[in-house]
Amino acid sequence: MSFTSSERRELTIVAGCTAVTFAGDFMADTSLVLTLQQHGAAGYAVAALLIAGVAPAVLLAPLAGRLVDRFRTRTLLVTVGAIQALLCVGLAYARQPALIIPLMALVASGLAITGPALGAIVPRAVDRDRLPQAQAAVQTVRGLGILAGPALAGILVGRFGQTVPLLVDAVSFLAVIAAGLLLRTAHGGGPLRRDASTGRVRGGLSLVRADRLLTIALVLIAVGITAVTCDNVGEVYLVRETLHGSSSAYGLLSALWSAAAIAGGWLLGRRAPDDRGVVRLLLVLLGVFGLVMLGLATAPTVSWLIPVYLVGGLANGGLNLAIGVLLGRRVRPDERGRVGATFNAFINSGTLIGYAVGGGLLSVVSPRVLFTGSGLLALTVIAALAVPVLRGLRRAPATITADDPVPAAAAS
Repeated sequence: MSFTSSERRELTIVAGCTAVTFAGDFMADTSLVLTLQQHGAAGYAVAALLIAGVAPAVLLAPLAGRLVDRFRTRTLLVTVGAIQALLCVGLAYARQPALIIPLMALVASGLAITGPALGAIVPRAVDRDRLPQAQAAVQTVRGLGILAGPALAGILVGRFGQTVPLLVDAVSFLAVIAAGLLLRTAHGGGPLRRDASTGRVRGGLSLVRADRLLTIALVLIAVGITAVTCDNVGEVYLVRETLHGSSSAYGLLSALWSAAAIAGGWLLGRRAPDDRGVVRLLLVLLGVFGLVMLGLATAPTVSWLIPVYLVGGLANGGLNLAIGVLLGRRVRPDERGRVGATFNAFINSGTLIGYAVGGGLLSVVSPRVLFTGSGLLALTVIAALAVPVLRGLRRAPATITADDPVPAAAAS
């Protein structure tokens, strides 16, 4: 199914912007972690840096969502992109963790706004029937940026130190400004719609809870992200210490996971099921994650990890695409900022919990025990959720036209 010329133009701008900024962000994250390690910073400083990059999306979700739905996309992207570029210039010359960490949090605060803003554009820019392919195209290009960022960081930090990669990241935010100026598809710019019964503007979580299917999807996605992130902490120890693999092997495996995620999103985009089918697929993907963890736990050599990482990456890509498809199909256009920010908050909360739990458990158990426990727990959760999820899906409408309110029958 091909896109119209106007759809292709808008998708090119959104995909190009996200690819450039994600490459810059991952390059900045990698550069700062390497810099802190090289300057002898304690482990808690690195952990604080990672948390600073994630926490704003959780804490600022209610405000960010309202800003995205209230103000025009052009205004937000141009203003926030310019501020982020200036903050990255400051990061380029910061050397002390006490300065680096708050600056990182401020940059991430901007991402809490620009992420939902760009996410709200795609469903408006393309026909509903072409939404899965559109989301897959954006996810594919974004994945290439994610692959490129850490690799460029390693090269640039090795040759030039911290300053150059952070300045490159600052330049990457010019893509956000350019997107704001070039996009013809508008979002926001009007007063927020008030609920007819209460007279109040509904928050993102309230909007999600009004749709049984979205509520189920949010729970499944949060569980999946938490499980994957928990194991991300232990992968480097499994590869390097338990299986005695090289640092190159670890890097290549990480790249394989990311590349497989691109392929997984693309495959689902070509044959995306209806909304109920997408949520059933999420249930299956959670089971796949559980099996992947058990595969990691039992791998006898590094080479055995290759098929495991391949399957895990494919499942990860399907999970990522399912989010965009459901939000585009089932959420009113003027509410996508708030709902998108809510989903981002739960996803990043899962990331924070995964980091904390994974890091804490690794101090008392081996990587194999961590992966075994995580895999068994994931499969147990699937077994517990399967029946109520499938029952809930039968009571939820299979399809909602996002331009219309959620039917009363879908309310929880």
